[in-house]
Amino acid sequence: MKLIALLLCALVCPIFAAEPIRVLVWDEQQPQQKEGYGEKFLGETIAAHLAKVPSLSVKTAKLDEADQGLSEATLDATDVLIFWCHRRVKDQDDDRMEAVVKRVMEGKIGFIGLHSTHWGKPFVRLMQERAKADAVKALPEVERATAKWELVNEAPYYKGVGRAARVTPFVEKAEGDVWKLTLPACVFPVYRNDGMPSHVTTILPQHSIAAGLPAKWDIPHTEMYGEPFHVPPPDEVVFEEKWDKGEHFRSGCVWQVGKGRVFYFRPGHETYGIFQQAETQRVLENAVRWLGGAITR
Repeated sequence: MKLIALLLCALVCPIFAAEPIRVLVWDEQQPQQKEGYGEKFLGETIAAHLAKVPSLSVKTAKLDEADQGLSEATLDATDVLIFWCHRRVKDQDDDRMEAVVKRVMEGKIGFIGLHSTHWGKPFVRLMQERAKADAVKALPEVERATAKWELVNEAPYYKGVGRAARVTPFVEKAEGDVWKLTLPACVFPVYRNDGMPSHVTTILPQHSIAAGLPAKWDIPHTEMYGEPFHVPPPDEVVFEEKWDKGEHFRSGCVWQVGKGRVFYFRPGHETYGIFQQAETQRVLENAVRWLGGAITR
């Protein structure tokens, strides 16, 4: 009987085997990446590592491909999108980026934004949608259905903020049933690209994204971003970075946007080989599994 049971399991169990998480690594492929990654681009380096991880199916895409690498068919075949961009944000096609946003909000794609993707169109739009949802929840319940909204700062790309600037997003009462929502700038008042090390603290060691990571670890060479980060309050902050000159940053943030999940990971400047480091590779492995486990195919 045991032999029969084993034979039946061998025939039936593969049918129920979990399907691989389909990962798309999208990269602007800025030429300066060669300084940190040699012959491969940053996105290709990430994809090559993730391709070695069991249960992941990994592909790459770039800005200069047809449909900017984000065709309907490609997005339909993606569970988790890892996104890196920097200089060419304004070249990102609005329709293609909105197709990403739509799928994230429907719970069909998990989104991981890396480093300078804080100004990438999909990330900005997702933060705007989260800000809108938070603004409605903050109103008295009796006013939510009739409230009208005036939106400010709908295109924040490459617009800096000063240290004294009010942190966005925020809501103000206008006139009558009109409310003014200043959308998130998705930026921070200070940065410094001197290649000095950062010191990472795992704030939520129990979170799936932090699995297997030490309580504290360093990134030997990186760019500094300094708080406040002008984004909606995260649901969870998994990692915090600090620098020897006193700056700090919420460097691993999670939001629920619509039915989907968004993870922003701050490290990743193009001229340092940050994604060749075991800890940062582990962060992405964990994040892909966590986001991929929540998608709806």
